Amino acid sequence: MMLKIKRVPTVVSNYQKEEAEEGGCGRNCLRSCCLPGAKLHMYAFKTAKKAVSDEIAADSELEVDFLDSLVLGEWEDRMQRGLFRYDVTACETKVIPGKYGFIAQLNEGRHLKKRPTEFRVDKVLQPFDESKFNFTKVGQEEVIFQFGASDDNDVHFFPNAPIDVDNSPSVVAINVSPIEYGHVLLIPRIFECLPQRIDRESFLLALHMAEEAGSPYFRLGYNSLGAFATINHLHFQAYYLATPFPIEKAPTKKITTTNGVKISHILNYPVRGLVFEGGDSLEGLSDIVSDSCICLQENNIPYNVLISDSGKRVFLLPQCYAEKQALGEVSSELLDTQVNPAVWEISGHMVLKRKEDYEGASEENAWRLLAEVSLSEERFEEVKELIFEAISCTVSEVAAAMTTTEESVSSHQSHEDSDTIKGSHPAMVPV
Repeated sequence: MMLKIKRVPTVVSNYQKEEAEEGGCGRNCLRSCCLPGAKLHMYAFKTAKKAVSDEIAADSELEVDFLDSLVLGEWEDRMQRGLFRYDVTACETKVIPGKYGFIAQLNEGRHLKKRPTEFRVDKVLQPFDESKFNFTKVGQEEVIFQFGASDDNDVHFFPNAPIDVDNSPSVVAINVSPIEYGHVLLIPRIFECLPQRIDRESFLLALHMAEEAGSPYFRLGYNSLGAFATINHLHFQAYYLATPFPIEKAPTKKITTTNGVKISHILNYPVRGLVFEGGDSLEGLSDIVSDSCICLQENNIPYNVLISDSGKRVFLLPQCYAEKQALGEVSSELLDTQVNPAVWEISGHMVLKRKEDYEGASEENAWRLLAEVSLSEERFEEVKELIFEAISCTVSEVAAAMTTTEESVSSHQSHEDSDTIKGSHPAMVPV
């Protein structure tokens, strides 16, 4: 049985339409009909952090501040140009009284003038469909800069740089239906038209953006298909919120450590999930988390991801709300709120579409909704076992590759030199 739900899709671009569009639009999009001669700012980040003096470290801080300023400056420019569907800064927001400090926002503009659309929710991996809306169809004015690694491991900014279609740059675009100040979309390798599925390269890019922004108020989020992503074109979301998310304040209990990455349970929170932090490098953390996401995708388990603490901490949250909704297992009281519990809602930022829900917002109501999102304890343990098995395989492959490399090196070394080569075999370390 194919499971589907009806929901009002979020309009992220002013050129988003429900019907298929024909090529040759002539409206300054990111397809071949409009791209020749197009230029766009380019922010190039350094991929490795080196030991630096205090003087150079101060310069590095300015570089971090520059990305922060670039995102907000370009976002505000688009706001002045009237590209957003509403003024999100005018939306009422409050912290709900209680232990957890859930945040409620009244955002009546997010679903105006749209009719419900059917979405399949029982298939996390779906092929890219060119006929449906994707990010190559946005207007060029909605894209604010290109974002990628520099060639010389230093930070650079190139204003009005040519768009190299053949190398498929990653870009940052505004979300015209923002949830908060500075709400943007990170679209990895945009011209490759990748479906909404995490891979190692794309996830590392998202961590680099969190690290480069360097602001505790800037978080990135990801929704898989089946977990309230509605556009099947690979993208992350990000915005600024000047208060902690409730999930960031939840206690955790360490389960294990692998390759320096600590993996913990989230405790005393309505949605069961895992927290990943630390690691020997940004790449090390990224590999462990992205392999966990890939495991969920390949096992058809919908999930959400929150990247916080400037890329140092990642929350992975498998969920089942859309499945329950399709099976008729969610109460009409919750469905009537029209709240789609994606990454921001699960993290504790409740985006409410009705004034009555905002005025009556309580910790009890927020908890009741999010409890429906969570996997049961039994199912979560099964999913966790799948993830740990996938991570263990990855670690074993890394160890085997390192051993092979060492053996190859030692065969070209003198016996005296080879005695100094020591193997390193990372492994899961239970607590």
